[in-house]
Amino acid sequence: MNSKILEILEFDKVKAKALPYLVSAAGKRELDDLIPETELNKVELSIKETTDGVNIYRLTGGIVIPQLADISTQLKRLKMDAVLNGNELAQIAKILRTSMSVKDFFAKLREQDVDMHVIEHYVDDLVTIPTITKQLVTAIEGDGHITDEASTKLHGLRQRITQTEGAIRTKMEGFTRGSNAKYLSDTIVTMRNDRYVIPVQANYRGKFGGIVHDQSGSGQTLFIEPQSVIELNNRLRQDQLDEKQEEIRILAELSAAVAPYRVDIGNNERILGHLDFINAKAQMAHSMKATLPIISAEQYVDLKQARHPLIDAQKTVANDIIIGEDYQMVVITGPNTGGKTITMKTLGLIQLMGQSGFYIPAQEESSIGVFREIFADIGDEQSLEQNLSTFSSHMSNIKAILDQADDNSLVLLDEVGAGTDPKEGAALAMSILDDLGAKESYVLVTTHYPELKAYGFDRDKTINASMEFDQETLQPTYKLLLGIPGRSNALEIAKRLGLSDSVILEAKSLISEDSQDLNAIIGDLVNQRKLARDRSEQLEHDLQEADALQTDLTAKFNRFEAEKAKMLEAAQVENNHLVAQSRKQADKIIDRLRKLELEGNQIKENQMIDAKGELNSLKVDDQRLKKNKVLQREKLKHDLKDGDPVLVKSYGQYGDLIRKLGKHEWEVQLGILKMKVNETDLEKSKQANVAAQEREREPKQRITRAVSTRETSARLDLRGHRYDQAMSEVDQFIDHAVLSNLPSVTIVHGKGTGALRKGTQEYLRSNPRVKSFEYAAPNAGGDGATLVFF
Repeated sequence: MNSKILEILEFDKVKAKALPYLVSAAGKRELDDLIPETELNKVELSIKETTDGVNIYRLTGGIVIPQLADISTQLKRLKMDAVLNGNELAQIAKILRTSMSVKDFFAKLREQDVDMHVIEHYVDDLVTIPTITKQLVTAIEGDGHITDEASTKLHGLRQRITQTEGAIRTKMEGFTRGSNAKYLSDTIVTMRNDRYVIPVQANYRGKFGGIVHDQSGSGQTLFIEPQSVIELNNRLRQDQLDEKQEEIRILAELSAAVAPYRVDIGNNERILGHLDFINAKAQMAHSMKATLPIISAEQYVDLKQARHPLIDAQKTVANDIIIGEDYQMVVITGPNTGGKTITMKTLGLIQLMGQSGFYIPAQEESSIGVFREIFADIGDEQSLEQNLSTFSSHMSNIKAILDQADDNSLVLLDEVGAGTDPKEGAALAMSILDDLGAKESYVLVTTHYPELKAYGFDRDKTINASMEFDQETLQPTYKLLLGIPGRSNALEIAKRLGLSDSVILEAKSLISEDSQDLNAIIGDLVNQRKLARDRSEQLEHDLQEADALQTDLTAKFNRFEAEKAKMLEAAQVENNHLVAQSRKQADKIIDRLRKLELEGNQIKENQMIDAKGELNSLKVDDQRLKKNKVLQREKLKHDLKDGDPVLVKSYGQYGDLIRKLGKHEWEVQLGILKMKVNETDLEKSKQANVAAQEREREPKQRITRAVSTRETSARLDLRGHRYDQAMSEVDQFIDHAVLSNLPSVTIVHGKGTGALRKGTQEYLRSNPRVKSFEYAAPNAGGDGATLVFF
């Protein structure tokens, strides 16, 4: 794409908005080199990368990349077998460390199933070199300092240097603090020629012996290295030289170790820079409240509430800009200062952003095209060097545009034909537009010429447009009106500014009647369009409020459902506990009757009735439910009378009502037994012959259970089962295990929320057949399984 359009539309200022979010030199290079793509697949790829970056930024705050320096020079030097210094190696180490951390970061994203289209393929290309990375990190600090751990020899030398320096300072302090201090110009220890010295008065130079390394400007002070520390200074100096040599050797060794991987490291730097650039585009989109553009291969541009990216969003007026599907040319007419040029630049700049992989400042579901070229002739580009007038300059630009434009070009022309005689300018403008129409270019043009208002009606695939003007305030609203040409407001503005009525009337008389009628028609269209838009905006506002209310109600309903489910689960747990306790007491009653039977005692009918009564007393009624109006209405349905077939719920048996014995009790015929039953334990049977049918089925059921040959397993797996289903399976499993004379069984309930484990163990505590239970061994499931002993 031609570079001139980038300059005219100030694309560099858009790129500058991404610069604060970049932290790597490679990312900044990529931004600096960025130009819009002109191939559909490349634009789609770039937009997908930004979408990945936006998703990651939304979920995690962005890809974590530290400040990374440019290491291209270091890599070139490694190619020539040069030895890098500590700072250069530290920068390479940072690239390697960041490569490892970024791969770890994306590994965690994959575990979270974050939606990514293409960005993770770049991460897969990152090469990690753990051995070299560890070696560099161990030997070189972030500021390039070589650590003591770089080598054993270096560590030993530095320890000796520290000890020697301590010994020197001790001796020197003997001179500065003892009786010899009076011979010094100042009681300090300083350095000259990398050796420790003391400032001695010149007339006492022979008092300390040693070597004079320097003197003051007046000559009154000599900087002497005392004889007693010369040997220590010599040793210190030698150790320091050895330290430097060892550091040089370490740097050479590390440089040689890194050199074979320079291509991979360079590739890592490029990938990290690209990820940094994607991250910056995502953050820029967030700050601008930009949205994902839909890429149209058919060049359908539909920008919804588009904003100029370089103007404060609070100050700019958003507009719908549409071109490409029903029409390929938009002719915007109207007076100056109405916003025509800004609207034109908004379209061009948003196209450049989208084709560069940026999100665009428009509402969601906006679409852009992919143009091979975007041309513009905007503003006063008079060339003083070529001594061209404004008109000549514009004509030179338009000639170049007409020579290059085709059906894959977007052309932006501001005030086409201006700067010359209005009649000739209008004719020239229409001829230029005809030529662009023949080339099937996509054109947005602004003009003052009234002749072009009719042009928009006469030409195929062309539409008129204007910038709205408030007729009451005579101020522009900066709203783009598609389908309506602009009207002249010169006379109204002049009148408002105080021009006399006689002058205004004279001016109107000079305007043709056709022009006045056209202005009146346009004015009426503008008013109707404004009313329609106001109604549309009100409806949109009402719809948004309704959507917000619906969202709020849905959220509250979901919370209600979740709370209800939670309460039901808690109630179910408590209910199962009560059932387990009741079953335990019921088993005791049954065991007592069985014991009587085994001892040979005949069970009398009154003992059986007493036992059944005890079983009935195990039922617990919730007093709160008695006050429930719904349940009271339901209770009215249970209107019992003599002779009614009923179900005795506590026995699960059908019988017939004989007579009412008290306020809430009935005498019921159950087979050969007559029993006194509370009416709350009775339920009307819907079929008259149910009792007889059920009595016929009962013996068959008991026989079937008694002769069951079901093979009982010593292991029950409850994982993945719902609570109610699981508790029912535990009950049946224990029964079959006891009948099969199994000494012990294993119940696998898993860990999870602990609900199955708790319910299982509460049931086991309430079952008298269970002797004891405990968690399984660690290698057999631990607290995810329970061993049961009978």
